[in-house]
Amino acid sequence: MMVLLTLLFPLGVEAAPGLQAVQVTAAPDGGKTYTVSIQVLALMTALTLLPALLLSMTAFTRIIVVLAILRQALGTGQTPNNQILLGVSLMLTFFIMLPVFDKAYQAGIGPYLEEKIEAGVALERALPPLRAFMLRQTRESDLALFVRLSGREDLESVEQVPLSLLVPAFMTSELKTAFQIGFLLFLPFLVIDLVVASVLMSMGMMMLSPVIISLPFKLMLFVLVDGWALVMETLAASFYTV
Repeated sequence: MMVLLTLLFPLGVEAAPGLQAVQVTAAPDGGKTYTVSIQVLALMTALTLLPALLLSMTAFTRIIVVLAILRQALGTGQTPNNQILLGVSLMLTFFIMLPVFDKAYQAGIGPYLEEKIEAGVALERALPPLRAFMLRQTRESDLALFVRLSGREDLESVEQVPLSLLVPAFMTSELKTAFQIGFLLFLPFLVIDLVVASVLMSMGMMMLSPVIISLPFKLMLFVLVDGWALVMETLAASFYTV
């Protein structure tokens, strides 16, 4: 995300060497007037867009949805809590997106920070790795859906698809993939719940909640198969960043 922030903030400034936060202007009466630089306002605006960029253009959406479904399947309530799930999702997102960010840095961010190219050129060079990542994860049917809704029938190839169409198509595909993975994770725990509920009913213990009995078995199964490692490996392998 720092790659995107570095690119987005200087869009209105061409290779500015520094950032002047406050400018002091002498007033006619001998006083001084303090004005905030437009660059600072642009930077603060870019910071407010970071959560949206993180949700819509990276692997974060798929990861957090799968982890939330996994917690629901385990039946552990709020354990692990939302802060832990967000932290794990962020770290795994950075791990998955690191090759993409590295390509963007080598192509545009690095030369821009060295003042070899202008901000507009840096943005043009840094966006293709991110576009390629999103295109690899986006289904053709989802991309065709938003192209049809926008009326852009003049697009001849996926390379011509603008970000305004690619980003919503990418998010739609990510939600579909996340729910498919979540469904596969949910099945074994659902079987345990059904077996426990059937046993309790056959024993006439209908007043006893099946969740109380099935939770230890689900936790034991998840620990024995090294569930967290398998989930992390599956999520990381579900992306193609090379």
